[in-house]
Amino acid sequence: MMWSFKLSVGLSLLLSLRALAESKNAINVFKRADALTSETVERNVGFTHPRKLVKRASPYLTDATQKFVVNGSAIPDVDFDVGESYAGLLPISSAPDESRQLFFWFFPSANPEASDEVTIWFNGGPGCSSLSGFLNENGPFQWQPGTFRPVENPYTWVNLTNMVWVEQPVGVGYTQGTPNITDEIQLSQEFAGFYKQFATTFGLENRKVYLTGESYAGFYVPYIADEFIKQDDDVYFNLAGVAINDPILGDSTLAQQVAVVPYVDYWANVFSLNASFTAAIHERADQCNYTSYYNTYLTFPPPPAPFPVLPDPFQSEEATCDVFDTVYLAAQAVNPCFNIYHILDTCPFLFNQLGIVNQGDYEPPGAQVYFNRTDVQAAINAPVGTNWMQCTNKNVFGGATNNQSLSDRSLGPASDGTLTRVIEATNNTIIGAGNLDFLLPTNGTLMALQNITWNGQQGFQKYPATEFYTPYHPEYNKGALAGAGYLGLWGSERGLTFYQVQLAGHELPEYAPGAAYRVVELLLGRIKSFGDASDFTTQMGNFTGTSPIYEV
Repeated sequence: MMWSFKLSVGLSLLLSLRALAESKNAINVFKRADALTSETVERNVGFTHPRKLVKRASPYLTDATQKFVVNGSAIPDVDFDVGESYAGLLPISSAPDESRQLFFWFFPSANPEASDEVTIWFNGGPGCSSLSGFLNENGPFQWQPGTFRPVENPYTWVNLTNMVWVEQPVGVGYTQGTPNITDEIQLSQEFAGFYKQFATTFGLENRKVYLTGESYAGFYVPYIADEFIKQDDDVYFNLAGVAINDPILGDSTLAQQVAVVPYVDYWANVFSLNASFTAAIHERADQCNYTSYYNTYLTFPPPPAPFPVLPDPFQSEEATCDVFDTVYLAAQAVNPCFNIYHILDTCPFLFNQLGIVNQGDYEPPGAQVYFNRTDVQAAINAPVGTNWMQCTNKNVFGGATNNQSLSDRSLGPASDGTLTRVIEATNNTIIGAGNLDFLLPTNGTLMALQNITWNGQQGFQKYPATEFYTPYHPEYNKGALAGAGYLGLWGSERGLTFYQVQLAGHELPEYAPGAAYRVVELLLGRIKSFGDASDFTTQMGNFTGTSPIYEV
């Protein structure tokens, strides 16, 4: 009996000790995470914002530009000085009765290497404001979805170059006048007219001009670049290069329908769709010739000659071959907060200070859109009282009558020779994609490039598979962090560079700001390739935990 009691006590003691040990091990899981976080923070102790704004005479401040001055220390909810900038409206022509005006926000760079250049950013839509890229992606301050307040952006492109964010075409954001265009040719002519007014106003003649953007800017950027080339005027339109991420370049059937099932296969663990549904979409892709098309034409080098044009699935009443929307609806059923722009998102929805983009997007009751606030509008010289929308409900290609049945009549720039002309004129064209973008899967974009001929050959001859390096760097602002190391793949042939970033979504500079910063460095000629293992060109010294990303 005593032996049994001792055994019982012993077992109880062992179980207690085991429970204690397991409890300590469990706690250590969290302590270990804290330790790793502390180790990261420790490397950056004493590292504060290196940007010391020095008030100095500016070549851009003149009698003509005084009315555009923005007080960098008086932007609502931004508790730091964002530096010298100018914002407002300028007309699209020099005609005395011109009523159409585009809105811009111009940030001169303190980088001495930027003295002979201007870089312009466009968002897409069509009909979406470039201020969305400014606030969420590459501006000097950021207010990203779900965050408390704006933060300084260490990866703003202003560190590298003179940046202009332009709302266009007429009908978008704060722009003024009645939209009257129906195609990209008209859009590019109107923008060229605006840019000439802008360059004259700010004394930016004889500068190299770089055009950048994302999404539907896959149409805007090549067409505007082509218009600059046609102008044959280096005083105002000296095009030096273009960079576009996550673009639509041509046929939407090829870009979305053909690429969607392989995309779902690649990210199967994220989509978590059941086996019967997956089998059904594979069968549908086979029946619609998407599978054979993908396997035939996403090859390196591609089959010579233009690819056959697939039928538009929406030409049939049943839209049987609309596999893309079938997948999208299924993804939303599994994950009600599925984000078409960044597939790793789950519930809850995060409020964006820019407001909604698509019908059905969530906007909390009582939420206020940042650029729709009158105090913000007054601070940036925008028309006070404007009902600013991130993406306008006007049809910007509806002509003067706002005909809702019309759409952009231009072919994709990869389909009509426009993109080819831009590549061959600049030999400095960069196109990239975030692999978490469902709206425009990476391989749909790459397939569009395989269908064009530039500088004597069609498509890439080898798959772009070199590792994309983003420098290691210190961080001083936990509100704006960027990954480092090998973040994707790239390749370059005959003046065109293609890259992909694995953990970026549609708005690539938002999700991978360090990689996007590297793209701009390449565009501007500051580095030779994405394989360059050197520091950021604006990073001082080696990475020791106290090296600033930039200093002015």
